[in-house]
Amino acid sequence: MGFTVSNQQQLLSKMATGNGHGENSPYFDGWKAYDSDPFHPTKNPNGVIQMGLAENELCFDLIEEWVLKNPEASICTAAGVNEFKDIAIFQDYHGLPEFRNAVANFMGKTRGNQVTFDPDRIVMSGGATGAHEMIAFCLADPGDAFLVPVPYYPGFDRDLGWRTGVQLIPVACESSNSFKVTKAALEAAYEKAQKDNIRVKGLLITNPSNPLGTVLDRETLRSLVTFINEKKIHLVSDEIYAATVFSQPSFISIAEIIEEDIECDRNLVHIVYSLSKDMGFPGFRVGIVYSYNDEVVNCARKMSSFGLVSTQTQHLIASMLSDNEFVDRFIAQSAQRLKARHMRFTMGLEQVGTSCLKSNGGLFVWMDLHKLLKEQTFEAEMALWRTIIHEVKLNVSPGSSFHCPEPGWFRVCFANMDDKTMEIALKRIRTFVQQDKEAVVPRKKNRFCQNNLRLSFKSRRMDDIMMSPCMMSPQSPLVRAMT
Repeated sequence: MGFTVSNQQQLLSKMATGNGHGENSPYFDGWKAYDSDPFHPTKNPNGVIQMGLAENELCFDLIEEWVLKNPEASICTAAGVNEFKDIAIFQDYHGLPEFRNAVANFMGKTRGNQVTFDPDRIVMSGGATGAHEMIAFCLADPGDAFLVPVPYYPGFDRDLGWRTGVQLIPVACESSNSFKVTKAALEAAYEKAQKDNIRVKGLLITNPSNPLGTVLDRETLRSLVTFINEKKIHLVSDEIYAATVFSQPSFISIAEIIEEDIECDRNLVHIVYSLSKDMGFPGFRVGIVYSYNDEVVNCARKMSSFGLVSTQTQHLIASMLSDNEFVDRFIAQSAQRLKARHMRFTMGLEQVGTSCLKSNGGLFVWMDLHKLLKEQTFEAEMALWRTIIHEVKLNVSPGSSFHCPEPGWFRVCFANMDDKTMEIALKRIRTFVQQDKEAVVPRKKNRFCQNNLRLSFKSRRMDDIMMSPCMMSPQSPLVRAMT
C-alpha cells in the first residue's frame, strides 16, 4: 500500500514537509530549467546558459598552476602523503592552526591590509550558508527578527530562517537613490516590527551587495554602526564578495569602521566570510564566522561540529593562502579580469539600450528591463522572466526573488563562463531586446537558438510564487507593493 502526501506529512516533521527551504522560488526554478537543458557549445548549443549562479571561474588557470607547482599541499599526492595520517585523524573543531592563520591573513589582504584579524576569533562552517545559520542560532530565538535591506540574496530566507525560526524583515530601498539604505528606512522597519510585537535582534548587511554589486561607503557604514548601537541590536556583515571589487570606490570592511573614532559596542559586531566567491571555491564549503564577541565565538565553535571544513581541505587552503606572493598576484589578477569582463558585458548590453545599476564589485550586474514589461507589475516581470528562461534560453534571476520592491530588475551573473559563452549570451540578449523593440514578430514566435527551436512550457501562477517563503515576510511594510 502506497503512502499519500497526507501519510508522509504525518510520518515526517513539519520542518521536513514545509516550504522553509524556499525551493519553489523562481530563483531556484531557473536553476532547474538550466539543469534540465544545460547549454554546451557543441553537444547542446541551443540549451539554457547558466547566468543565475554567482561563481568566479575567471582565475582557475592561476589556481591550477599553483597546484601543479605545490603537490605537497595535497595529502593525496606522492609529495604530500607523509602527512596523510596526521591530517586524516585530526578532529579538533577549532580547526588546524595553520588554516586559521592563513585565512586571517587572507581576510586582511582582501581588505587592503587596512585591518588585521585574530586567528583565534575565526570559526569554521560549511560555507557561508552554514555560517549564517550558525550566527542566527547564536544571536536569536525562534520568532525574533533581523532587518535586511532590499534587494537581498534569496538564500538568506533559507540560511537564517528555515531551521532557526528567525524572521527577516525587509528594509525599504529604492532605485531612485541606487538602492542605498537610509537611516529613515531602518527606523521605519524597526518601528513597524515593534508595533507588530516582533523582537529585532540584528541588522544583516551584504557588502559588497548581492545582487547590486555595489559597496557601502564609509558614511553609510558609520550610520549603520550608530543605529545598531542605539538600538542595542547586532550587526552581521556578510563580506563574502570582498575581493571581487575591481574599481573605485574601494571596499570598506565593517572591521575597519569599528577601529575608527566611533562609539560602538564591539560585542554586537560579527562578520560572515567564505572562499566561495573571492577564490571561486564553493565546492570546498569554507565558511567563516568572525565575531568580536567572546561568547559568540565560544558558542559558534561548539556548533561548528555540525558543519566542519574537512581537514584535507584545511590543509590545502592553509598551504595556498600562506603563499603571499601567490595571494597578492591572485587578488590583483582577479580584479583585473572581473573589471574586463564587467566592462565587456555592460557595453554589450548598452548597444541595445539596456542599462544596469552602476556597480564595481560582485560577479553579476543588476540589469534594468522595466521598459520591456507589458505593464509595471510583478506579474509582468514573471512573464518576461519565463520568456527569457524558456525562449531566450538564459537563466537570469528576477528581482522579485530578491525581494526587490520594483518590478523589472534582474540579476545576471557574468563570471561563471568562458568568453565564447558570454558572447553567445550577449547575442541572445541583444536579439531579444531588439526584436522586442521592433515588435515585428509576436514574442511567442521569437527565435533565439541556432536551430529555430520551438518551445512550450507550463508557467506557475503568480499567486504561487508570491506565497513562496523566499518572498516578502507578511510583516513587511513592502508586502503591499508586491501584491
